[in-house]
Amino acid sequence: MATSIFVNLPVKDLSRSIAFFEALGYEFNKQFTDDNAACLVIDENIFAMLLTEQFFKGFTQQEIADTAAVNEALIALSADSREAVDTLVDKALAAGGKAHGDATDEGFMYGRGFTDPDGHVWNIMWMDQSAIEG
Repeated sequence: MATSIFVNLPVKDLSRSIAFFEALGYEFNKQFTDDNAACLVIDENIFAMLLTEQFFKGFTQQEIADTAAVNEALIALSADSREAVDTLVDKALAAGGKAHGDATDEGFMYGRGFTDPDGHVWNIMWMDQSAIEG
């Protein structure tokens, strides 16, 4: 069995979050989606569980991070090309996300970032594998 990752993220408005990620071209696993949570399918074994804040609080004794003031995490996803980085980030910005930092271009590596409507930081990057293999 392959290892899967489920990143759990608190959201203020689940419907808004679902609409945002659908605008980026992502789908949700309906089997694990209800009024409290939505299972965002990022890849075959990579998922983000978008949990209403009230539901999220049931899994932790700690306060939910105020993403306007602190970073709780930097979620980094790879892309197949520089163009795919730009396409995904541009979709995020058009859907109401905000740019996070400046684009980075190291020649063999390129990335851009955005924050989703709840302030979670997503960094999208492409790396030329042939440049790092040698």
